[in-house]
Amino acid sequence: QVQLKESGGDLVPAGGSLRLSCAASRSISSFNVMGWYRQAPGKQRELVAVVPRDGSTNYADSVKGRFTISRDNAKNVVYLQMNSLKPEDTAVYYCKGIFLSRDYWGQGTQVTVSS
Repeated sequence: QVQLKESGGDLVPAGGSLRLSCAASRSISSFNVMGWYRQAPGKQRELVAVVPRDGSTNYADSVKGRFTISRDNAKNVVYLQMNSLKPEDTAVYYCKGIFLSRDYWGQGTQVTVSS
């Protein structure tokens, strides 16, 4: 069974930093794509950043230059380093992995940025 578990969410002031972690129950090298998504209250879930198996990265325009996604294949963890946080980054952040053409999601971790 594939499981993803996020951690690292917290309450931080604007301009602060956080690092989110997504731990997988199996080798992340077996996932075609790993990514981070977020959902703010009253809004649809949106893509934040993805890292395919080839190591390339793609970011939402709203986080380019501030967030960095990375993967540690040895630890089976995907990270999201978030710098220069803004109040509009407040959301529940979800980890997603695509394995054998199926989407797997974590339970989410809350990030709150105070102004």
